[in-house]
Amino acid sequence: MKWLPLLFLSVLLLPAQVKRTEVVKATTPADDAKGLDPQVPESVAISTQFERVVVIRVKNQSSLLAAIERHVAEQKIRNAVILSGVGSAISTHYHMVTNRSFPSKNLYLEDPNTSADIISMSGFVLDGKVHCHLTFADPAKAFGGHLEAKTRVFTFAVLALGVLPDDQSLGLKRFDDKTWR
Repeated sequence: MKWLPLLFLSVLLLPAQVKRTEVVKATTPADDAKGLDPQVPESVAISTQFERVVVIRVKNQSSLLAAIERHVAEQKIRNAVILSGVGSAISTHYHMVTNRSFPSKNLYLEDPNTSADIISMSGFVLDGKVHCHLTFADPAKAFGGHLEAKTRVFTFAVLALGVLPDDQSLGLKRFDDKTWR
């Protein structure tokens, strides 16, 4: 029984496990089963200009995604390009695609006890919805994916949004539609 306190102490000192959750992101069985539509072009290019640039700073302990979403709403941003972003995090939460056929599967990774630099952010705001990807780095590796709600900022995070016109004729809403193929 002398070992019982030592066992208890070692359990307390174990690092928290990264929470891993895989989610199937099905649309409808018909949409997931359909092939490529010859009417959908292989690629699409749109020429436009920025109306303005909005720079956002997020402070210690804040949810990075919630802050971006709040400023997108406050600034009445419908469409934008995430031009750049940097900072650091005291917890990471992101997801990535884990398969190669529809329906898509996403692996969500949440680590409430990690420390990492945010070395890049990119993505879009399409029809008011934030679609941000980011890369974290710790001393051993770089990692990341699609930003999720429980990523919390350490020192600060700063990002720049290039705001695009609200013009519906640009057709940007389809750019984030996995069924448009």
